[in-house]
Amino acid sequence: MFKKLLIANRGEIACRIARTCHRLGVAVAGIHSTADADALHVKMIGESIEIGGAAASDSYLRIDAVIAAAQATGAQAIHPGFGFLAENATFARAVEAAGLVFIGPTPDVIERLGDKAAAKKEAEAADVPIIPGSKTPSEDAAEITRIVQEVGLPVMLKAAAGGGGKGMRAVSDLDSLANEIESAMREAKNSFGYPGLIVEKLVERGRHIEVQIAGDGKGNVLHLFERECSLQRRHQKLIEEAPAANLAATLRDKMAADAVRLGKRLNYRGVGTVEFILSGDTYYFLEVNPRLQVEHPVTEMVTGIDIVEVMLRIAAGEGLPFTQNEVTCSGHAVEVRICAEDPANNFLPCTGDLAYVKFPADGVRVETGVESGSVVTPYYDSMLAKLIAHAETRNEALDKLDRALDETSIFGITTNQGFLKRLLALPATRSATFYTRLIDEQIDQLVDKAKDLDAEALALGAYFWMIRQRQPLARGPWQSREMTGWHMAAGGDGLSPIPILHLETAGASAEIRFAPLKADGSMIVGVNDEKLPVRLIPLKDDTFTAIVGARRETVRIYQENQTIFVHDRRGVHTLTAIPYLTYISAVAETSGELRAPMMGMILKVNVAVGDTIKAGDVAAVLESMKMELRINCEIDGVVTAVNCRPGETVERNAVVVVVEVDQQP
Repeated sequence: MFKKLLIANRGEIACRIARTCHRLGVAVAGIHSTADADALHVKMIGESIEIGGAAASDSYLRIDAVIAAAQATGAQAIHPGFGFLAENATFARAVEAAGLVFIGPTPDVIERLGDKAAAKKEAEAADVPIIPGSKTPSEDAAEITRIVQEVGLPVMLKAAAGGGGKGMRAVSDLDSLANEIESAMREAKNSFGYPGLIVEKLVERGRHIEVQIAGDGKGNVLHLFERECSLQRRHQKLIEEAPAANLAATLRDKMAADAVRLGKRLNYRGVGTVEFILSGDTYYFLEVNPRLQVEHPVTEMVTGIDIVEVMLRIAAGEGLPFTQNEVTCSGHAVEVRICAEDPANNFLPCTGDLAYVKFPADGVRVETGVESGSVVTPYYDSMLAKLIAHAETRNEALDKLDRALDETSIFGITTNQGFLKRLLALPATRSATFYTRLIDEQIDQLVDKAKDLDAEALALGAYFWMIRQRQPLARGPWQSREMTGWHMAAGGDGLSPIPILHLETAGASAEIRFAPLKADGSMIVGVNDEKLPVRLIPLKDDTFTAIVGARRETVRIYQENQTIFVHDRRGVHTLTAIPYLTYISAVAETSGELRAPMMGMILKVNVAVGDTIKAGDVAAVLESMKMELRINCEIDGVVTAVNCRPGETVERNAVVVVVEVDQQP
């Protein structure tokens, strides 16, 4: 076994790899960008080398800097994790040329699987069924269009060099084809450095099944059963499980045998994943991911095998630590990915400071790279954490995961937790009758866009604010908890005659009035025209027993500056608290300013000064967190200023285009 290795990655996967290394007594070193200097993975690993700027191209993708860091720390090997350089044959060769061990497949195998077209040829040669379509990638939009017409709609455009759902577009009509080709090629270029696409026939209502394999590089290959990854949004996996539900044993065995046969043809070394698309009893090869997968924990939970340890032992020359007969599957495991994104705003990635982070203390496995105080930047993937539940039955695992989401509090930015809970409760999820496009087709019922005022959450936040404002035994009567600060002409309920606090949340607002605190700790809180009796009983870790009327529940409340976070049974509510007198003195202004929704780089500017623009038109396209975001105009008017250009990085809320409202009748 190695004495020391370098983890060439960041975030949760760097922390996860380090954990296995610590258990095995293997010393570790890490790397970080300037943006990640205070990141959790840097603290957990203990020794880390800063290798460049915030952008991945200036740091985590710099082959020379990564190898220099390994040499400087005395590492014998490099573990690439997933993403970044994990599937880069040039990097693997450079690692070996430097006299270090690359923990993964050989450079030759990575190259043979390096794009989807090459992988299809390998699968076909191994007698594994492949999807009809092109077998070589193309960068020529005209040629891609011709291939689409030959294959016939609907088709899937795929970035040949990549994975993770980047550079993939489902196309069902020719009218949108040109734009989809351009967008897919641009995303492929930005994500993987190569814009080439392949075209495949779209398998509708298919299931995404993948088989985990492991090989010693000497011809011995085995499988660790399969995973179900069909619950995806825009080709990004959200929920994964092992084993796949409602999968006939004969079909499972056949897919596993195909995966192993392909691995043996490649003389596969290390761990990898062979992915299939399944429709009925027919399946086709999709690709091979020659690396550790994001969803590997569900396989670990049902097999009891530490896949990272397997990678290390194979790379160290110890071979496979078990035989196929020794690999068993017990119970069921399900994983959800918590991401920094706003489902109600078209899943817009969210950046900012994490004021407070709390995960379940027990019952589920947590993989994360963030903690309270972490900063979510626009430079990397939006995934914050994974929760993995294991139980004897699938329903028990789903229930356990649902409870774990309730017990997870991430304050400071918007996450997809509520969306994940609705997805877990979806009948198709519970019955395992889902398919890869299910979420996209049912997105309206899964996304809660309601902006109705939640009076209970506001009342809890207001009570918390008042208790913090009015300290007990205060010297002055106006700072006492027993006084609200407004008692003149109070009515029979004791509520102050004018508002004391203005609360804003999710595009809505409320004026708050308070009555005096009663002997039992309760207080009537006026939320606009509603009057709610409220009491908070402290428990621990910022949790309280909340009593609103006759209802009792456990909630978590935390305040940072003017922001109050309330996590109750309905989810996380972010409240901005402004003293009423301060609020009414502010002047609200409206304008035709189009602002960047988050920090990122401008890809395209579609307008110029003097252009007429309509509501809904795309004025500019922004890239952030490897995603393209369209900045749309909300009014009809004329462009009076353009404050950005392609290639320029803009800050969140920066005014990129100014539109003067069209005054014509």
